[in-house]
Amino acid sequence: MDDEALWPYGGGELTDGVPHLGELAVTAYGVALDRGRFHDKEIAAALGEDVGRVEEARKALQDLHLLSPTVPGRPVVPLDPEIAEAQLISPLEVAIARRRREIGRVHQELRTLAADYRARRGGPAGDVPITVYDDVDEVRREIDRARYGCTSERMSLQSGGGRPPELLEADREHTLELLRRGVRVRILYQHTARTSLATRTYVQEVTRRGAEVRTVGELSERLIIYDRKVAFIPKEQNERRPPGAAVVSEPTVVGYLCRSFETVWQIGRPFEVDGQPAEYQQLAEEVRMSIIRLMALGLKDEVIARRLGMAARTCRRHISAIMEEMGAVSRFQAGLMIGRQGLLTDDDLSGAAENGTTTGDCGR
Repeated sequence: MDDEALWPYGGGELTDGVPHLGELAVTAYGVALDRGRFHDKEIAAALGEDVGRVEEARKALQDLHLLSPTVPGRPVVPLDPEIAEAQLISPLEVAIARRRREIGRVHQELRTLAADYRARRGGPAGDVPITVYDDVDEVRREIDRARYGCTSERMSLQSGGGRPPELLEADREHTLELLRRGVRVRILYQHTARTSLATRTYVQEVTRRGAEVRTVGELSERLIIYDRKVAFIPKEQNERRPPGAAVVSEPTVVGYLCRSFETVWQIGRPFEVDGQPAEYQQLAEEVRMSIIRLMALGLKDEVIARRLGMAARTCRRHISAIMEEMGAVSRFQAGLMIGRQGLLTDDDLSGAAENGTTTGDCGR
């Protein structure tokens, strides 16, 4: 529901829940002061306005105690704004004071219990630089705790292509809550995430609210860092169960992870939901070159798909197209052609050697 629906009278709007009168209501109030009363038809005639709009303006003025209530047989007359201000503000000030007392009480009681909870449950204390959790629920609780205390920035790497809609929906609320508090949010996806409708919808909403999202060809693993002080690194997934995570607060390690994030961020491309065709073509070419490079390293189709965050079937389709384009009838022949055409850098060739593969034995 939009602001106009919540406050429809006299063109008013809501700002942080406080109503503002529209121009018509303010002008009508001035005419009522001159005439000593507020009569809908008289005000409408004087202003050349529709009676219905003037009636809405009157209701808005009455809601703010600037006009007397409508009582049969009595005229509606202007009231003193200073008295109206006292009538409206006093209950709000009382409510704010009460909320502040409640907030203070909650902080005092829960912080008193927090140290005891950590000590008894073995949770991370301030002097424990790395804690590993196997239970995914414990990881979520620690992430919630870090998010609630986050004041400046959240950085995250999300490998694996597009994310499931249910995970995006949960993260959407958390991300918007951080943005409302003025926290800078930066997210890195892989290029393949751009083909996911759910991910594109999520990115469109969070970027409209101020988040920054970029994509790169490859991401090694998922990572979340809050305020450059605490990082979450997932454990290797086992038996199809959600993995646990290591919670890292050691400054040297967290600093290294932040620098690694910044390095990848600098080469990332902004995730433009309404990008130009030329941009998509360039990204597709980057994905193609990544596949060629990983083929030359001797990696299997499933491994290449996982590295690039795409389905194995999609990856095989790309590999078949590349081999057909080269005129290769086997992965071995494709590897030879890649080497001969100079499509690999020295770093790629070095990686192939470390893997125990060369462009001559690729795919064996």
